[in-house]
Amino acid sequence: MAQCVQSVQEFIQDSFVPMVAVLCSEDAEKVTRKNNLNFPELLRPFCRLTSEGHLRDPNNQVQVVKGLRISVTGVNTRPLQMPEVRRLLNQAVSACQPPEGLSTNVITAGDYDLNISDRSVKASVPWYSDWRETLIQLSSSKYYTATTPWFEAYRESFLQSMPASDHEFLNHYLACMLVVSSREAVPVEQFSRLSQEQHRIQHSGEHTWPKWFIPNTLKYYVLLHDISEGDEQRAESVYEDMKQRYGTQACYLLKINSRADSAGSDEQMPDPWSQYLQKTNLQNAEFYEDTVMNNISVENNFGTEEDGLDPATSERVSDGLEAHPLKLDQSAEPAYSGIPSEPIDSLETPRPLKPASGTAGVAPSPTGTAHGACLTLNDHDRIRQFIQEFTFRGLLPHIEKNIRQLNDQVVSRKGLSRSLFSATKKWFGGGKVPEKNISELKNTTGLLYPPEAPELQIRKMADLCFLVQHYELAYNCYHTAKKDFLSDQAMLYAAGALEMAAVSAFLQTGAQRPYPDRYMDTAIQTYRDTCKNMVLAERCALLSAEVLKSQGKYSEAATLLIKMTSEDSDLRSALLLEQAAHCFINMRSPMVRKFAFHMILAGHRFSKAGQKRHALRCYSQAMQVYKGKGWTLAEDHINFTIGRHSFTLRQPDNAVAAFRHILINDSKQTAVQQGAFLREYLYVYKSVSQSTNESVLPQLPLPCLYSARTRVFFGHERRLAEGEKQAATHVSLDQEFDRDLSQLWRELEEQLVAVANKGVVPISFQPTQYCLNSQTDNLRDPLAVVEEPIIVEVVFRNPLKVPLALSELSLLWKFTVKDFSGPQGGTVKETITNEKELSTSHTKSLNDIISTEVISDFRMSPEETKVARLKLLPHQTGELHVLGVVYNLGTGDGTSSTVEGELLSVRGRQDLEIQGPRLNMTKEEKTSVRHGPDRRLDPIITPPMPLLEVFFINFPTGLLCGEIRKAWVEFVNVSAVPLTGLRVASTHTEFFTFGSAVSDLTPVTPTAAEHCSAYKTVATPPSAASVTLVSPEVFGGAGAERPAVAEIPLTGDVLGPGEALQIPLWLRGPDREGVHEINFLFYYESTVKGSKLSHRVLRHTAVICASRSLSVRATACRSNTLQERGSEEERSTLQERGSEEERNGNMLVFIDVENVNTSEAGVREFHIVQVSSSSRQWKLQKCINPGGDRDSKLASRERGKLCFRASRCRTQEGPAEKYTFADLNLGNELIVSSTTPCADFFFRRGLPSEPRKGGVVTGGAGHTRGQAVSAVGVASDEGVASVVKKCSEVDLDIIVLWKAYVVEDNKQLILEGQLHVALQTIGKEACSLSQKEEAQEMVLLKFKPDLPPPITRPSLEQLSHLIRTCLRYPESYDHPFPQKSLCMVPVTLTLSNCSLAEVDVIVDLRHKATSPESLEVHGSFTWLGQTQYKLQLQAQEVHRLPLKACFFQAGVYNLGTPRVFAKLAQTGTMCETSQQSAMPALIIINSI
Repeated sequence: MAQCVQSVQEFIQDSFVPMVAVLCSEDAEKVTRKNNLNFPELLRPFCRLTSEGHLRDPNNQVQVVKGLRISVTGVNTRPLQMPEVRRLLNQAVSACQPPEGLSTNVITAGDYDLNISDRSVKASVPWYSDWRETLIQLSSSKYYTATTPWFEAYRESFLQSMPASDHEFLNHYLACMLVVSSREAVPVEQFSRLSQEQHRIQHSGEHTWPKWFIPNTLKYYVLLHDISEGDEQRAESVYEDMKQRYGTQACYLLKINSRADSAGSDEQMPDPWSQYLQKTNLQNAEFYEDTVMNNISVENNFGTEEDGLDPATSERVSDGLEAHPLKLDQSAEPAYSGIPSEPIDSLETPRPLKPASGTAGVAPSPTGTAHGACLTLNDHDRIRQFIQEFTFRGLLPHIEKNIRQLNDQVVSRKGLSRSLFSATKKWFGGGKVPEKNISELKNTTGLLYPPEAPELQIRKMADLCFLVQHYELAYNCYHTAKKDFLSDQAMLYAAGALEMAAVSAFLQTGAQRPYPDRYMDTAIQTYRDTCKNMVLAERCALLSAEVLKSQGKYSEAATLLIKMTSEDSDLRSALLLEQAAHCFINMRSPMVRKFAFHMILAGHRFSKAGQKRHALRCYSQAMQVYKGKGWTLAEDHINFTIGRHSFTLRQPDNAVAAFRHILINDSKQTAVQQGAFLREYLYVYKSVSQSTNESVLPQLPLPCLYSARTRVFFGHERRLAEGEKQAATHVSLDQEFDRDLSQLWRELEEQLVAVANKGVVPISFQPTQYCLNSQTDNLRDPLAVVEEPIIVEVVFRNPLKVPLALSELSLLWKFTVKDFSGPQGGTVKETITNEKELSTSHTKSLNDIISTEVISDFRMSPEETKVARLKLLPHQTGELHVLGVVYNLGTGDGTSSTVEGELLSVRGRQDLEIQGPRLNMTKEEKTSVRHGPDRRLDPIITPPMPLLEVFFINFPTGLLCGEIRKAWVEFVNVSAVPLTGLRVASTHTEFFTFGSAVSDLTPVTPTAAEHCSAYKTVATPPSAASVTLVSPEVFGGAGAERPAVAEIPLTGDVLGPGEALQIPLWLRGPDREGVHEINFLFYYESTVKGSKLSHRVLRHTAVICASRSLSVRATACRSNTLQERGSEEERSTLQERGSEEERNGNMLVFIDVENVNTSEAGVREFHIVQVSSSSRQWKLQKCINPGGDRDSKLASRERGKLCFRASRCRTQEGPAEKYTFADLNLGNELIVSSTTPCADFFFRRGLPSEPRKGGVVTGGAGHTRGQAVSAVGVASDEGVASVVKKCSEVDLDIIVLWKAYVVEDNKQLILEGQLHVALQTIGKEACSLSQKEEAQEMVLLKFKPDLPPPITRPSLEQLSHLIRTCLRYPESYDHPFPQKSLCMVPVTLTLSNCSLAEVDVIVDLRHKATSPESLEVHGSFTWLGQTQYKLQLQAQEVHRLPLKACFFQAGVYNLGTPRVFAKLAQTGTMCETSQQSAMPALIIINSI
């Protein structure tokens, strides 16, 4: 329960005070009216005594009375009627509202922090008994709790307006003041007249109102003297006469009005009356009737047009919301139901009769008139003294005397037999007059006692004791009366006695008895159920709840308050439910959800009672608990009610915000309900926008706008391809972002920029980004070009289950015009925004600056996510900022074309607010959450730039592996600015070529080249190899490097505006089958330098499907013979070359070709038309296949093998190393492989499957003549491995050119292609198809310290190729064995050093087996002379060793028995390795 400033004891004492009536003469009224007050109002601020009073009880014990307050009112013979009481209570609640603009109080309840509208010190706590001490000690307290001043105002007004009842005497008049002015001619006569009037009212029986406590009412005579006008001596004399006539204790001279009206007008005097006076006149019947009628109309029309809401919408919404389970039944209110409220316009005017002391939220003086203008502070003291004299000398003695008299009557009656007395009362009624049959007494309150009944005398005595704070005697009397009433079954009287007995027990000092809450429960139940008197039951509940709360029994207090809610009064039920809710959060373990639930119920009852402000407050406080907990249905109900009440109370911003929350959250409402919510929101929103008439567009909640998913595209729409033309793919919004692909484009652009800037990438380089999204780098302002569109793609989501209709959708922007041609980065001219134009839908007024596209109709299905692409076309340079989107929001249920649909369409905006990436570089950024900027919506519009479009003509989508196809590419400059520096880079440079600078470009058109070969051919029959020397620089590469960037030649290096250029493009199918993506990046610049945009790029991605064609395998092996015998021509050539050929030697190349095509492309057969070689050391010399096998045709799955002889190339002279191309045609046409496109693709070929780790022999044998490796280099292990490895290396590339015949559409087509095989090592097979790497198995990673790399040692296989051997001898030898038994044949052993270092050689001529048996089997011969030689051969030296073989008989002998061991010189730790022996050397010895 909400806390009060007053303590519980103070509250109860102020609820039951002695009542004093006032009768004034007309002249006395005139005296008080000078101060705008009547006499009771004049006394009201001074009715609380500041000193203690004393009286004696019947036992002659002194009783102290502290802080007594009396109630002084005028005599009114007409009691307040129920409508007046209702209006009074309703005004008291309406006028006491939470203060606006003050800081809220945060109350922690459990896990919740609740914001309450006001705050006050917690003053009502059980451990404080005196309210003054409470306020003093809590003035510096840090503990706060919620207060509800409207409830206190209601409670006080309710207690003051309670009608007097016959079953109790607490609010009966104890005394009557007779007030006469001293200006009366005969004041005593006036006193006599007033006294007779009082007697007539009390005893004549004409008036049943007011009620008087005892027949002998105390009459107190007051002579009112106006000091400013009256004669003071006359007043004193009259007063003396009064004392003689009425006694000193019963009269008083009160002097007031010490100053005139005009005197001291500037002096400000305190006004203690304003907080006690009513703002309205309760007696104004006409005002009352109008108010009641207005309130009834407001209450009956709640939620309809009185709320300002659409009636049709309200009706639809009511179907779902008015039947909400939180809502109570609406029924006709019986008598004394909830008080109808004032109209909204008059809510600020009413106020309660007397607000609670010290409460917040009470307005100051109701009118501008001042009270007490003629009174001074001395007059205030006189009035205070008058009240004290009246109480101490008149009222308290009168009460004391009556207590004694009543006590004597009670004691005298106790002598009678109680049983006899009770029996007499039972049979004869004891003078009581029952209103109903005696059988109904158990369930009725119709039993009435006569005034002189002994039970009533006990009750009177108890009430008198209670009023003067003698609670112990009062409790005893109430307890005695209670028994009598219960025995008589007088339930109303018994309930009253139980109620006051419980209160008296609680108020007793020293806590002699515990609070009998059962008494209160019985009294409430009796009042409510038996007596059907909700007024008394409510009073009893209010008292009991305060007592329970003071004892910390919040659960019991909440239960009691909830029980008191009913349908007969919405206002009372609302206030009690609110207090019960506060009880739940004041418990030791706060029950926050119960608090929220009962606040909802209280808000609903407030709403039914017409208290819209309090209803709004209750719903708002409950929303703090339900918000964000997943109770979406409850949230929707609360937000909807808050929205309606806010709109009714003219709080449009709060109304729009509440309806907005309903729509933006994921609602679980049905589609019908969501549609009603949407229409309600649109109606409220439109009403608000029409009332403001501001040009600033407000924010709309629907549809959901995903700002982070916004994409921005810079560039114009590409032209569609026509005919055989295929446009470059470039970048579009339909493409998904790929981070790896983006990095690839960046690397390509860096290559192009580096080439354009002489090999250096500028520090200020930023990669071009045409499409910006959340994954791109948006830290810098993007650059756009004037007169080129900017497309912004925004993502909307409709969270509702009903369709939405958006119209007039466009972008909201701000643009700063800036001239970049000026100094210091440009000149700022002005800043323009289109918000004002968009608010009125006039978007064409700024089209000369920026053309803004408008989507007239944009519909969204239920729960649909949809993108909208909005275009801007800038016409001036400057800085652009895209702020958001503007559109009309309406329902998409098909009513948008009707008048109603147009009325329910509102215009607003949503801002595009994008949060940048989190910064995580510095320590400060890592320890905090900071985000960088995201500038994708802030482009800089730069001056005009060239714009290139690229078209591909006859560009294939499928190729055979290695197939050569000729296509054309067209470059078009579609801008008004010339371009230059056209280049292209690609991820697959081996896929295409534009040809070399010396290549023949004829035919010059695609049509003329339709049936021509892609190669340059010459009609030549098969013959010896055609040799050509080519420099790699001619084809854009140096050595084995592939050219990364290709220059595209332009006429005059410039492509003018509107001009087009077509050039040929040769393509070669990838070596590996499958689908390949080949990326092209075209680079170009403007002829005008110094622009913000240094260059532009154009992307193209080609997808090629490669099918298998041929598989080529090649193997090289050394020749076993050295040129020594031959024709005379060969000998002469040998002599010319000296020993070069002998030193270099020959090599055999075996080429194995297999048709691996599976005929899926319609290929019938392949023809091997030519085999070419390219190398800096070797060349193909001749084909040594049999002559009849030269036509190599391979059908599907067939294989063929070709054998070629290769020889070393001649020494090249000059600094530039050239490649030797040797062509061996197998048909009648020779393809010149050293020209475009064959040589281009050779130099652009991919790396072999096994890279050349040790390098290649770059200069050939002649180039390295005399350059032996130093001893230091050979001594190291790495040097040894390198030298040994180079012994078996070959740098020879084989080019196999083929033709394939394809049948397509009943036409035969001839396809051409070339395959490359790189021979690297002698004896090791090389293949044109790269072998697929086997997937490595998953291995457990073990983290160990890095070990030093293993020492590279040459293998035995490599060491066995250091020396090549060859035996020269006659094939047959005739010898006359009969004449000469020994035959000696000269044999020459040729040793050739294959390495580039000195080699130590050991030649051992001894046989491996020397046993006689083996000699007999294999034939016996022996070497004569030295049988073991140790030689040292220089690098690539050829040494001839003469030997003599001795035979004993004729036969066939194998001379290949010498064993050769070799090792590199200067490597002492290495043993000699046996070299590979030559082929068997057979000799025939004939006997003649």
